Amino acid sequence: MTRHDGDGPAPGAATEASRLDEVLIETVFGAGAHIGIAYVLDEDGQVLRMVSAMGLPVSIARVWASIRLNDAAPVSVSVRDRRLLWFGDREALAREFPGVALTLPYPFAMATAPLGSGGAVWGGIVLAWPAGHPADLTVRQLKVVDDCCGAMGDLLRRASERGRPITAEDHPRILDPVRAHQREPRAAQAALRAFDALPEGYCHLDAQARVAFVTAQGAQLLDATPSELVGRRLGVAVPWLGDPVYEEQYRLAVVSHQPTRVTARRPDGRQLLLQWFPSVPGMTLRITPTAAAALPPAAGGGQPLRTAGLHELLHLATSLAQATSAQDVIDLVADHVVPVYGAQGLAIITWESGRMRVVAARGYTRQLIEEFDGRPALRRVSPPGGSDPGRPSFYATRDELFQTYPDLPESAVMEAWAVLPLVTSGRPIGTCVLAFDRPHRFSEEERAAFTALGGLIAQAFERAWLYDNKHQLAQSMQASLLPHALPRIPGLDVAARYVPATPGMDIGGDFYDLIRLGDSQAAAVIGDVQGHDMTAAALMGQVRTAIRTHGTAGATCGDVLAYTNRMMTELAPDRFTSCLYLTLDLDRHIACLASAGHPPPLISRPGAPTQVIDAPPGLLLGIDPDAEYTTLNLHVPPGSTLTLYTDGLVEEPGQDLGDAIAALAARFTPAPGRPLHSLAESLIGQVTRHRMDDTALLLLRSTPEGVSRRRGG
Repeated sequence: MTRHDGDGPAPGAATEASRLDEVLIETVFGAGAHIGIAYVLDEDGQVLRMVSAMGLPVSIARVWASIRLNDAAPVSVSVRDRRLLWFGDREALAREFPGVALTLPYPFAMATAPLGSGGAVWGGIVLAWPAGHPADLTVRQLKVVDDCCGAMGDLLRRASERGRPITAEDHPRILDPVRAHQREPRAAQAALRAFDALPEGYCHLDAQARVAFVTAQGAQLLDATPSELVGRRLGVAVPWLGDPVYEEQYRLAVVSHQPTRVTARRPDGRQLLLQWFPSVPGMTLRITPTAAAALPPAAGGGQPLRTAGLHELLHLATSLAQATSAQDVIDLVADHVVPVYGAQGLAIITWESGRMRVVAARGYTRQLIEEFDGRPALRRVSPPGGSDPGRPSFYATRDELFQTYPDLPESAVMEAWAVLPLVTSGRPIGTCVLAFDRPHRFSEEERAAFTALGGLIAQAFERAWLYDNKHQLAQSMQASLLPHALPRIPGLDVAARYVPATPGMDIGGDFYDLIRLGDSQAAAVIGDVQGHDMTAAALMGQVRTAIRTHGTAGATCGDVLAYTNRMMTELAPDRFTSCLYLTLDLDRHIACLASAGHPPPLISRPGAPTQVIDAPPGLLLGIDPDAEYTTLNLHVPPGSTLTLYTDGLVEEPGQDLGDAIAALAARFTPAPGRPLHSLAESLIGQVTRHRMDDTALLLLRSTPEGVSRRRGG
């Protein structure tokens, strides 16, 4: 109900909201529908909130209580585009909105339309009809929907203009028009006596799924008393009926508006046949001991698989959002679909210059994949009357498949297939093929589920394809910006490693370089540009170039950083860079270094423990154009190892950076004869698998052999 200044309903708001509910009820009955939902736009015009619903299970109403206007949902599209949408069956819904079809795996037809008035849209309406509805809405139904949208739109507009806008409560109102009709008490008592005389039990649930009526025999069969049941939800009053399988049967009956049945087992082992008969709104439950059941309990045997399939597909939909390669997509589909539907083979096929490309597969031999990869696209023979190549096709036997694809090689040894075109934004991007090792007749439910699955796979595959291309671009750019090879300098061993962060595009701003300044002199640099994007990578290349330019021109360590800092403040005043620059005189065994807010290097001298070099910290590059950088001279005897790194090597969530650096120094004791590349691998190997930051590492070791060669020894 609408609130006024937080102090209860505004004057007249309750009346206007009630009138909105009345129009919704009249529309449901007038259009011959069994479900009606009214949404209003919030004050920001970005979210549709469910005001009231009729014939919709409470559990589903809560899931769809809020829908963002930019969500891929029928009612949000209707409101955005200001047009009516119609879906004659669940398969039609699955083609356009696969995610919605997976979360509502029930047979029904649906229409959505905007609620407009005064040139503005104020909300939306959803109506649903039982499965089997004619292909289109009738002229009369269209008029009922149009009149409803106009009446509701006028109500919402006038309420807003009066300062009493109709808004959604914390939970949608579930409407029950039955309560508006008064019944003669004696007739109700006579009906109860009549039902009590029947050998089976009966229970009626209201629009809120609460028990409104139960016969004595029904309560006895449910192992409860009428007083324990009436006014409570059945799954709460009878806990063993709270099993997801039974709850799913209830939702199926309500949404599809068709009778359903399931065999249930009481805790004492006694079996009951539960038959759900939907009304508008509410539900009648018939309870029969299985020994007296007129119908076999087959439905109950198949339902756990159907319910399990729903949860697996919902999990799949969530997981596919994280897929970053075509093989990821196939692996996820195989893991979540094969256990439910029993498919043995999956493949994603694209085309290139008229030839097929198997980009990912599971369950096929390498020989078969190689036989298909690169073959000309298969000729498809359309069945009589033609078919839409953009729609999924299903082949229950090999004969059906070979009639459509006569050029298919005999090595295609499976027995049944679901062929799902992958289409995004109206453009085909490939085909997903699911194969079965035995003939398989696809039910309507499976066809709808696979249609929705094809939509999800298409979206995931497109994202994965874009990611793969961006990943290749990032790797190429990273390779071009980092040194292809480090210069050979007599008397100096060098090893370098770069490891990108796990998420994103595998590109960042960490860099290193080694610069030859003379026969016995070298400069080394390591740095980290803020960010993990193309801008950071490009800026990293500019920083490397500036440092190399000033370093080879003979500038001191402090001046190199100062010059680069001034350039940074001009090029990217909103980006900062940490950097460590040092020069190394191999004849004098002296290193000179300066730091711009970078983690301190380590030095490992022969026969001594590794130490953290206490370099004077300067400001990060890019903050103050007038910053100056102090230098530090360091004795580096032959055989010493200098370790330069970025914070990705040591940074761990919740750990102090200084403690992490000290711990690195304590455990790093390079043996004199151990190759530097082996030491580098040992350090990189300690980085956590799921890296949230890039890691760059540069190891430098002065060698006595180089000193001897330069002195002619």
